[in-house]
Amino acid sequence: MKKINDFDMKKINDNEYLGKICDLLSCVEEKEQKAMELAASSAYQSIKNGGLLHVFSSGHSHMIAEEMFYRAGGLVPINPILDESLMVHKGALQSTRNERVRGKAEEILEKENLKEGDTIIISSNSGINVVGIEAALFAKRKGLTVVAITSVESSKELESRHESKKKLYQVSDVVIDNHVPFGDGMLTVPVNNQTTAGGSTFSSLFIAQRIVLMIENLYLEEGETPPVFISANVPNGMEHNLELIEQYKDRITLLQK
Repeated sequence: MKKINDFDMKKINDNEYLGKICDLLSCVEEKEQKAMELAASSAYQSIKNGGLLHVFSSGHSHMIAEEMFYRAGGLVPINPILDESLMVHKGALQSTRNERVRGKAEEILEKENLKEGDTIIISSNSGINVVGIEAALFAKRKGLTVVAITSVESSKELESRHESKKKLYQVSDVVIDNHVPFGDGMLTVPVNNQTTAGGSTFSSLFIAQRIVLMIENLYLEEGETPPVFISANVPNGMEHNLELIEQYKDRITLLQK
């Protein structure tokens, strides 16, 4: 007779994942409405005054910057700050080491077109690494409004790696909680209770898109058409996009190539 062990008896409740993600997004929609509105209002004012909405992050959080840039249905005046030294595709362990290096954020942001009156979104689930906190402090010195997307629960449980001992949510002007639980897992592995089934990407991308929609509505409230990309694969799509790109390419480097 086959011996039954813990691994035979237990499974991850993977069929609960969808419901937990839906609940997570509903929680963000309910509890972070005001914070998202503040972020959208700041970004809209920045854009209307000739500025930009910048987006910065590291590790997997860099997907938030990519999600908001140069995509069908996305706003044009968004500058993604995508430094490969902070991304896993250029070396997973090195990206982790780099986001803990003092001076790294300033080195990166000094090369960007950050102007007084602009708005910057900084996404970091833990909110404790040097690069995100340093980026927020640097941007504030430059006169930008800093919007943080972070897990406040996780951040409160962890120790800051920045010399100030502050976390990202403590040095930002607007804080949007992604409401992801500690450890960034929505489910557990039953044999050791390790967390799995990440939630931060879903939550943070949802927040990013909600901010974009709110900015677009602010344009419409003023009787103006928001500058929005359409798919380059539909008729006249590329022509539409190139006309908009011409207005912003001087400040957004990645629109120049």
